[in-house]
Amino acid sequence: MYGLDNLPFGAAEGRLWVRYGDGALDLSAAAARGAVDERLAASTLNPFLAGGRPLWTSTRAALRKLEFTNLTPVDELSMTLPFEVADYVDFYSSEQHAINASRILRPNSPGITPNWKHLPIGYHGRSGSVVVSGTDIVRPHGQWRDPDGVPEYGPTRRLDVECEVGFVVGVPSDGPVPTAAFREHVFGVVLLNDWSARDIQAWEMAPLGPFLGKSFATSISPWVVPLDALEAARITAPAQDPPVLPYLRDDRTGYDLRLTLEVNGTVLTRPPFHQMYWTAAQQLAHMTVNGANVRTGDLYASGTVSGSDPDELGCLLELYRNTRYLADGDTVTISATAPGPDGSVIGLGEVSGTIRPAR
Repeated sequence: MYGLDNLPFGAAEGRLWVRYGDGALDLSAAAARGAVDERLAASTLNPFLAGGRPLWTSTRAALRKLEFTNLTPVDELSMTLPFEVADYVDFYSSEQHAINASRILRPNSPGITPNWKHLPIGYHGRSGSVVVSGTDIVRPHGQWRDPDGVPEYGPTRRLDVECEVGFVVGVPSDGPVPTAAFREHVFGVVLLNDWSARDIQAWEMAPLGPFLGKSFATSISPWVVPLDALEAARITAPAQDPPVLPYLRDDRTGYDLRLTLEVNGTVLTRPPFHQMYWTAAQQLAHMTVNGANVRTGDLYASGTVSGSDPDELGCLLELYRNTRYLADGDTVTISATAPGPDGSVIGLGEVSGTIRPAR
């Protein structure tokens, strides 16, 4: 899963690494001997990300020619955030998740909102609380409303997970990024857990959307898988009806990423990313169409990945219909694979976190 067709990048011990099998190659040492670009002799991927697709392509070619010997075992590395997160945006792009959430949280509503099929809905999150896999998650405090409608304050009683895929921006822009330019700006993907306090979220949502119910923590996997490693996983995303506005029209490229959610080692669900209604290219185009720029290190997430079957739902809210949530001590792990060339499998690693009691 981590052979020459993959070669994901990560950071540990103040250096950058590329993974090969169960080991990792020190890229600072490789840069010192001239085997790779000197921008990989850094503590984060940001200088390399800013170099753009020609650098990414040439580096991938150079790495595939190296002998992967004398590797450091991955288990011996203390992984850190692979890149410095600039801005963080989270979307809401699974039609099945949108339908399910509406039915559970707003049973008397007509369903998904009228705008949902016309634009990829999103919100700006908190980049400073993005953490690397393995970081403990402290149960957050906030306000919620009791059954009688009276506001209460204290630790959340409904702590949830959301299985998502994050896209890592490399090349900045000075304005809108059209859908056709997606691959010129986005380097790769990570797995992402959008931890969610459902009771806090429900009370604060109107009228401006999520705030404290989401901003306390977002976990990402430590290895960034290049888009180039996912060529064999490209598929045609679901057809869109009604037709979208011109700036959102794209070639419908999606990715066949197969996620798995485990709690305390038990598999609960396997969400299918290929069913996502809005593509990553459309998301990037929409969040910049007003003239907003993107920066190196920007991270934007797909939103909860949910499929049409009961064993494909991407959060506990959907799985247990708002009746069961995370307890202190629970460990959550999201992992994923993708099809690779000639029947091989590309590993996307995992993102995990253990819930600690409120302080």
